[in-house]
Amino acid sequence: MLRAPCLIAALRILQTRRVLPAATAPLDRLLPGAIARHRHRGAYAALVLEGRYVEAGECGRWQVEPGDVLVHPAFSIHANWVARSGACVVNLPLRGAGCWPPAFRARDPQRLLELAESAEPVALTDHADALPALQQDWPDALAAALRADTGLRLNTWCRDAGLAPATLSRGFAAAYGVTPARYRADVRLARALARLQGPEPLVDVALALGFADQAHLSRAVRAATGATPGQLRRSNPFKTRPAAPL
Repeated sequence: MLRAPCLIAALRILQTRRVLPAATAPLDRLLPGAIARHRHRGAYAALVLEGRYVEAGECGRWQVEPGDVLVHPAFSIHANWVARSGACVVNLPLRGAGCWPPAFRARDPQRLLELAESAEPVALTDHADALPALQQDWPDALAAALRADTGLRLNTWCRDAGLAPATLSRGFAAAYGVTPARYRADVRLARALARLQGPEPLVDVALALGFADQAHLSRAVRAATGATPGQLRRSNPFKTRPAAPL
């Protein structure tokens, strides 16, 4: 597998040959330190070219290095902690991201660079090995429990883990950039957005995911995306199927 210097060299060669215009494969240099939670509208994959960092999102936490790829569905939200040396990634817009693991080791990272030659969203190749999520301490265990059961009672989990409520909130926020309650809401919203890609009635989506009603679902979706569920379905920002007529 290509390591960091080889990846950077490959990127420069491709740009020199005008195979990879900078405008179609934006290079993102990450400064050392924490990057607060933020949401991206479009689906994209971030290929790490150099440096290391930790990313925490609705699917868990990953520590990535050169040659690793993080896949972000449309409207996903995450925070980052970048190592002292900083990091450099190239972002590739995707045609959907639902069938890919959240993080993987690219078997052919140079091929991913070449896929960015078009301004159009790309479809990833099948040359990838999924990366395991971090399981370093109780915040990761709590995040996994919240993803498995969004109705989990935090007070009960806190008591069983022998933690004070304030310790639970602070420790989880230090690892994931958000409180456990907010993380649970983000997980539920991510699942709702994924189900909006299909034809399922909105009221069924709301009830299946624990929203109070369809209006509650609509408010949560609009607060995160700026659009109602119906508007999202018509505009098709997920890029998983032909756009519906307006």
